[in-house]
Amino acid sequence: MAAGRGARMWRFDAGRICLDLVATEPAGGVPGTCEQLDGPVHLARWLADARLVPPDTVLTALDDTWVARFHELRSAVSRLMAAQLGGPDADGSLERVNSLASGAPPGPRAVRGADGGLVRALSAAPDCAGLLAVVARDAVDLLTDPAARAALRRCQGEACHRLYLDTSRGGRRRWCSGEVCGNRERVARHRRRTLGSADGRGPGKEFPPGVE
Repeated sequence: MAAGRGARMWRFDAGRICLDLVATEPAGGVPGTCEQLDGPVHLARWLADARLVPPDTVLTALDDTWVARFHELRSAVSRLMAAQLGGPDADGSLERVNSLASGAPPGPRAVRGADGGLVRALSAAPDCAGLLAVVARDAVDLLTDPAARAALRRCQGEACHRLYLDTSRGGRRRWCSGEVCGNRERVARHRRRTLGSADGRGPGKEFPPGVE
């Protein structure tokens, strides 16, 4: 699932909502990445598209403070996941995520929709702490699940920094999305082969090991 805003898009295919949140941050050194949650309007859209709140939920209290707090959680989760993949220790991040996870998430309820069918609603207007708790608890669940931790990967796409859970058979998935980064790699490989043919390497021949 993706939501477009001008030239920017977000996706919800990382396998966990906490990883989808991390995917909205700009990545240092990765060209083309930008801040996707750059204000209350975009955060409100992300919360709805992530299904953390029902569609058309009006978050009247959402302001720049909410944005800053979600950025803080996102940074803590990002550092914790990077540490799981061999990065530097995430000093203080675990305590922060645990603290946010202790909040009370908004309670769901079933109500009659306009057509008479049951739809999901919230028992009370969601506050920032409750929504942060949903994402923080998801991060705690991932970090304390050995199988999920073992499936954690970072996309190998040249212009991608996304984290995802590799649930493929054999655990050999290289990209966050075969349709996005995988397709980019296939296009790039085809371009290299075409250039190689033009340079006299011969049609269809691969570059030597290490070049590609």
